[in-house]
Amino acid sequence: MPIFRLHNDQLTALRTTRFDQHAVYERNHLQQILKKQIDVLHPDILIVAEEFGDWDESRRRIDLLAIDKEARLVVIELKRTEGGGHMELQAIRYAAMVSTLTFDRLVGIFGDYIDANGLEFEAREKLLDFLEWNEPDEDSFAQDVRVILASADFSKELTTSVLWLNDNGLDITCIRMQPYVYDNELLIDIQSVIPVPEASDYQIKIKEKRQRERTARTTSNDRTVYDLSVDGVAYPELSKRWLVYRVVKACIDEGTKPSQIHHVISNLPNHSRNAFHVFDGELSNEDVQDKFNELDAGGQIHRSRRFFSQPGEFFHEDGKTYVLTNQWGTGSIETVDALINAFGDGRITYTKSVD
Repeated sequence: MPIFRLHNDQLTALRTTRFDQHAVYERNHLQQILKKQIDVLHPDILIVAEEFGDWDESRRRIDLLAIDKEARLVVIELKRTEGGGHMELQAIRYAAMVSTLTFDRLVGIFGDYIDANGLEFEAREKLLDFLEWNEPDEDSFAQDVRVILASADFSKELTTSVLWLNDNGLDITCIRMQPYVYDNELLIDIQSVIPVPEASDYQIKIKEKRQRERTARTTSNDRTVYDLSVDGVAYPELSKRWLVYRVVKACIDEGTKPSQIHHVISNLPNHSRNAFHVFDGELSNEDVQDKFNELDAGGQIHRSRRFFSQPGEFFHEDGKTYVLTNQWGTGSIETVDALINAFGDGRITYTKSVD
């Protein structure tokens, strides 16, 4: 759809042009402008690197690397051409490469970007402030990678591929940057092509619905429940997460410190989660909720819902408050067995519930 000039009660279509006809290049011009005004492509993202390519055996570089408010990394690829080439395939490779970055590694990368651009702030502090975190949270960091493709236009082949990839769980945005000429000036119309802004909420809901349906068809979640006994007191038909919680509480009730439990869990083979979120101070019920409200990044699931954070569910030790994660699936039984072996002293037993 062209842009029109309204003059003397007439509409006149502006003439489209190409970036190369005006000596506008991707790296020297578009990239340098957009990194300073990235909100024209997408709001609430922070640029943390440009020309990023810190990986072995590859000369490929990401045009711009960013992070969003939900701690997702954002790969941004730019093209001044009208077809977009194969930038979606290139961006997917980049997304896979950065998916393993940790918070501390990103601090170093961001620090290099700050130094190279003469910016006057500290990387770690800026990231924490942007994410509205008091401290790094590796459990929430970079759980997903988003992709933004910005080009003068996109081929039908590319947009078809992106729609299919998004329908299968990826998060790719296509933004068209169409140049026009008016009165010897270069104008750029920047519009989201995928998703279409007016239908973005609908498209997101459809995407989520299809993903839920696909998950229901292709997965067989382990719904096993367990009967727990602590000093002869029965806790029947517990899910895995509640089995872990009840065992942790039973150990703490008998004098085991939360820090000791954390030590046992963190040393299990293939363990990748933090068992507790630890806050300074012996917090009240209201204080704990306030802390989680401060940490929440505005995602679909409130931060507090990923923890046993309701009144009476958390623990105190040496002036600190320990809130146990409820994200237990893989490794939950291994965790339970390790805690019973370390602290159970014959008091704690469990079996699978009988149907």
